[in-house]
Amino acid sequence: MRRLIVNNIVSLDGCYADATGNPLVLTMDAAFDQANLDSISAADQVLLGRDSFEGFSSYWPFIADAPEPDDPDSTEARALDEVNRAISRRYNAVPKVVVSDRGPIAAENAWARTTTVVARRDIAAWLADARQIGDGDIVVFGSRRTWNGLLSGGLVDELHLMISPTVLGEGVRLFGVPADLDLIECRRFEGSANVQLRYRVLAARA
Repeated sequence: MRRLIVNNIVSLDGCYADATGNPLVLTMDAAFDQANLDSISAADQVLLGRDSFEGFSSYWPFIADAPEPDDPDSTEARALDEVNRAISRRYNAVPKVVVSDRGPIAAENAWARTTTVVARRDIAAWLADARQIGDGDIVVFGSRRTWNGLLSGGLVDELHLMISPTVLGEGVRLFGVPADLDLIECRRFEGSANVQLRYRVLAARA
């Protein structure tokens, strides 16, 4: 049976973005990129909320074939390295499911032909069927509101949290519902202060 795995970055004080809603204040370094590549490579389906889908589909489809940057030491160069190009290629190929009540994906969207929209009221039934098909994971990136709803319904199997060495003091909290978790793995990365904690979800709590 396929697992539903949530991937998110979070500050040490439990926020996924600052008070303005900007997640880029967290340490999204090469370790973060590699962890995302590992996760999407093990997936045979990606599940996203509508806002995350719109943001990702405006960026990721074009990274694979973007021209090489003029400055190989620039921030742009890391964004276009082989890890990020591999993420782009996998995103472009893997089937995507958007949890949304806003209607179909626009035909001009680069991912339109590889994306299905499922209404929020139907997502539990869709997951029950999807878990029985294939061998790879169903993975979630970003999509905080969507996966918190799935977590509250007992539908999330694992949480893979990249802990950024950042204390924001205030910001957008990652978790909106309580849950009991069991630590599976603590993963460190050479040259990075980020740590990935992988948890099995034992139970959501009311």
